Amino acid sequence: MYKKTEQILNALDFDNHEISIVITDDAQVRDLNRTYRGKDKPTNVLSFPMQEGEFSDITPGLLGDVVISLDTTEAEAIAAGISTDERMSQLLIHGILHLIGFDHELGENQAREMEEKSLEILRRIEKNIDLTAF
Repeated sequence: MYKKTEQILNALDFDNHEISIVITDDAQVRDLNRTYRGKDKPTNVLSFPMQEGEFSDITPGLLGDVVISLDTTEAEAIAAGISTDERMSQLLIHGILHLIGFDHELGENQAREMEEKSLEILRRIEKNIDLTAF
């Protein structure tokens, strides 16, 4: 996971930045999703950016936190016919892109931009050229 995170940050020109990654289960992700997004269900990945808001300048090198549910990752990997490791890469890229300001929920153009960037990075770090962006 460390190597892939490093590759992703390098590809985005954020190689001098830090993130924290939490890999947990559906129950904990559901709690976080309920608390911070008002959605009472588990999800595959959550991102908590540290470069937004009033205190964003306190730690300029800290991008934030990415939380991934291993339960959901494994289930989605099986459903997609890919390895858990490949699905984890898709989710990690997605989460990190949210940390640096990409947001697919802001509209069609932003969603397309995020998908294109995801695919570009995925192609750099995975050997499976058939993988699609998340």
